[in-house]
Amino acid sequence: MGTIRQGAAAELWQSAIREACRNGWPELDEAQESYLVFVLLRHQRDARLLARIQALEWLDAQQQAGSARADALRDVGDRCLLVAGLFPALAKRRRVSVEYFVDLGRGAYQGVADAGRDAYAGLFARLAETYRDLVSVLRGVRGTAAASALPPVQGLLH
Repeated sequence: MGTIRQGAAAELWQSAIREACRNGWPELDEAQESYLVFVLLRHQRDARLLARIQALEWLDAQQQAGSARADALRDVGDRCLLVAGLFPALAKRRRVSVEYFVDLGRGAYQGVADAGRDAYAGLFARLAETYRDLVSVLRGVRGTAAASALPPVQGLLH
């Protein structure tokens, strides 16, 4: 995927991820880091992020086929990643554990991997395998001093 050079928001997210890793959170390889930045950029303006019921979206994804199914599962995995890493208090408010979001998201990424036959499948197999590390890095991002300078995700990082 290469170094991310897509503008100020991407650079801010990439810098925050790298700072979290330097501060003792799990090290990410280039593909993991790039994908995490992609997720943050894609969902930073998702006004419904915290209102979505991920289990229902996962069930809906199961009713789809082909690339539509893979895309829907990817979205569930991405959103669970953001909730578990950036908004763990949501789990408590919903009376489920953060592990619920981790397990659901990991399973969604594994579903994307199982459905594919190319590098995309390999990437998602790796992301499913290291899902907890990605969640940990996002927790580190939330706690960095730079968090106040980051683009808002749902306006809740500020």
